[in-house]
Amino acid sequence: MRPTARTIRRTRDLRKSTTDGEEAAWWLLRDRSLLGLKFRRQHPLGPYVVDFYCPERRLAIELDGSIHAQPSQARRDKARDKILQSQGIQVLRVPNGMVLEDPDGFVRKILANLPSPVPRRGTPSP
Repeated sequence: MRPTARTIRRTRDLRKSTTDGEEAAWWLLRDRSLLGLKFRRQHPLGPYVVDFYCPERRLAIELDGSIHAQPSQARRDKARDKILQSQGIQVLRVPNGMVLEDPDGFVRKILANLPSPVPRRGTPSP
């Protein structure tokens, strides 16, 4: 999924205005601190921007604040997740407060939902 110019501009704006939960999560995920995996923050995927993305495992992590509990937003989230999943990207939604209140639980949740490594192109599968 190639990002649009609009998505790239939005990504840059989002990186400048992170929430407390996103900041805390970034400190847990940055510098390959989780199993040596590379995570990117506010990463564009086509017309969408995900909070965190691990390209090696094709995992998108979304931190959901209270707005995501509203029915209209929940429907949009579900449709968006379905599109990303159709592209082979697993979406993990985590309550925003979990990162701040239980950072170890946040990490455990990621580890429990971490997809298997994606084989590189040209690499034979076992």
